[in-house]
Amino acid sequence: MFETGRPDSGEGILPDHAIAALAAGGAIRTARPFDEDQIQPASLDLRLGPTAWRIRASFLPGPGESVAQRLQRLALHQLDLTGGEVLETGCVYLVELEESLALPASIAASANPKSSTGRLDIFTRVIADRSRAFDVVPAGYEGKLYLEISPRTFPILVRQGSRLSQIRFRVGDTRLGEDELRDLHRAERLVGTDEADVAGGGIAVSVDLSGDGFGGLLGFRAKHHTGLIDVDRRAACDVDDYWEPLVTRGRRELVLDPDAFYILASKETVHVPPAYAAEMVPFDPLVGEFRVHYAGFFDPGFGHDAAGGRGARAVLEVRSREVPFILEDGQIVGRLVYERMQTLPTALYGEGLGSNYQAQGLKLSKHFKAWTRD
Repeated sequence: MFETGRPDSGEGILPDHAIAALAAGGAIRTARPFDEDQIQPASLDLRLGPTAWRIRASFLPGPGESVAQRLQRLALHQLDLTGGEVLETGCVYLVELEESLALPASIAASANPKSSTGRLDIFTRVIADRSRAFDVVPAGYEGKLYLEISPRTFPILVRQGSRLSQIRFRVGDTRLGEDELRDLHRAERLVGTDEADVAGGGIAVSVDLSGDGFGGLLGFRAKHHTGLIDVDRRAACDVDDYWEPLVTRGRRELVLDPDAFYILASKETVHVPPAYAAEMVPFDPLVGEFRVHYAGFFDPGFGHDAAGGRGARAVLEVRSREVPFILEDGQIVGRLVYERMQTLPTALYGEGLGSNYQAQGLKLSKHFKAWTRD
């Protein structure tokens, strides 16, 4: 399915065939073969191993310890994931992942939640031995990987092999500078505006609270005290059991309730050309009491149509902080950081990969049935 040649030596995010080459060469280690769709155009899904631990608190091991050493002092009890287990809201869990690494000295990695994970308000972070930061794996790292999991709104059912996080591999400095971003936007129209707001190494993305594009629907607010969600089952849950739809009443604004979780949409369409990948990072927290809760990764080809179409809405997972906050239509909520691919991937996002969110609008995670307004 994938080429197995040696990865190129140039700088950039490694594409699917180079990830397969890393695995073939022993840089990515796993006891069983990859799932058929586990390698994405610019990332690798990470699978939960057979054991989880409920832990007292989140932690970083620091430079002098392994995760296993810290776990001995922090574990409360152990769970067997081989038959499936429920992870409760408000609790913190740690799972050893099936994939471990023995990276070459030139290759580093970073991780983030999968799109469906973020849309369920599941807080996840990858931890490596001796690490000082979450979701960051230094070049040349050799060792195990662990995933911290904390469901925030819905209790979830997971099992060995469930995929909640993804990892991407890079060589060198891959991010585009502001001038490069402006030039690329003029050539490829990265967001659906003529003049992009470029600052701090990213392109501004704002929230759509007009209701114009979705028949008056602004978004969804998560309900509390709901039923269980099986993270491996698609279209199994009724939307109304888990979400409250939010509709416009002539005001282009939304009051965010403290500690509530919302699914909203970007005002701009987003386009990621085949030779690039992108990540949405939170906007300056000093501008308001909210944040885009999960950093989102966009594979090469997101919103790309070879026939000439450009762009798909970005779904925003928004959480308020300690006080109510009025979010207004067109308010900037995040910035898109673009990175170079090392080479073109074998397949782009949406090309026969079972991609769930290509050409998306205001879309909930894949776990929910189709929803229409009464």
